[in-house]
Amino acid sequence: MRKDTANWIALTDYDIETARYMLETGRYLYVVFLCHLALEKMLKAHVAEVTQTLPIKTHDLIYLVKKCELELPETHLDFIGKINTASIPTRYPDDLERALKEYPKSVARDYLSQTQEILKWLKEHPNLNK
Repeated sequence: MRKDTANWIALTDYDIETARYMLETGRYLYVVFLCHLALEKMLKAHVAEVTQTLPIKTHDLIYLVKKCELELPETHLDFIGKINTASIPTRYPDDLERALKEYPKSVARDYLSQTQEILKWLKEHPNLNK
């Protein structure tokens, strides 16, 4: 495994742990933001391994999935599409109160749970276990 790949994975672990803390402290927008960030970094680990190059600087999860030629289960792909569109509104909400209503604790908890499931799948994928 490339050194940068291992670093992407370590960053992923750090971000998802931070998302757990944000859930505990009621910072639900940041849970969603950090879930996106964790998925982004794990996908960049895959890109690094598949292409043997540094991934480009992007936040587009769909692009990263395509770049590393992953065939994700449909439910994982659906969620990645969903969280990909949530990235900007949770990172830069136009209306904080509305964003807080759109991403309450129940939604944040669900995003965290689904993200953890996908991260587990990605960590066990052959791309990272050659």
